[in-house]
Amino acid sequence: TEFCTPETCPLMTAGPKFEYHWADGEEYKKPTAVSAPVYVDLLMNWIQKQIDNPAVFPATMDEPFPDTFRQYVSVIFRRLTRVYSHIYHHHFEKIVSLGAEAHLNTAFKHFYYFITEFELVDERELQPLESIVNAIVHKK
Repeated sequence: TEFCTPETCPLMTAGPKFEYHWADGEEYKKPTAVSAPVYVDLLMNWIQKQIDNPAVFPATMDEPFPDTFRQYVSVIFRRLTRVYSHIYHHHFEKIVSLGAEAHLNTAFKHFYYFITEFELVDERELQPLESIVNAIVHKK
C-alpha cells in the first residue's frame, strides 16, 4: 500500500521492542532484516507455497495430513500475528483515518479467537498486541 513502503517501514517491526527477520530455509536461509512490505510479500508467497504443497495440505480428502501439519500451520499463524502487530503499531492511525478500524478489529478478533482456541501461537508472540487484545477481546 502507499502507507507501508520500504521508505516508511524499512524494517518489519511492532513498535520499538519487536523486530522480525525473514527466513524461509530456501532463498533466506538465515533470518534476514527486510522492510515490512517485503516481509509481508515474502510471507504471503510462502503461505501460498505451503497451501499449494500437497505434502503439507493434501489435495484430496482421502489423503492423510502429515504429522508435521500442526507445525506448519502454527508457523503460518505466528507469522501472520506479526503482520497484525506491525499494522496495529505503525498503521492504526491511517486505518482509523480510512474509517476501517472496525473491520481490522473484527478480523483480528476472529483471528485471535482461532489461534487461542487451537493454541497455534505462543503467548510471547502476542506481547506486541497485548493492549489491543485487552481492548477489543477482553474489553479492559
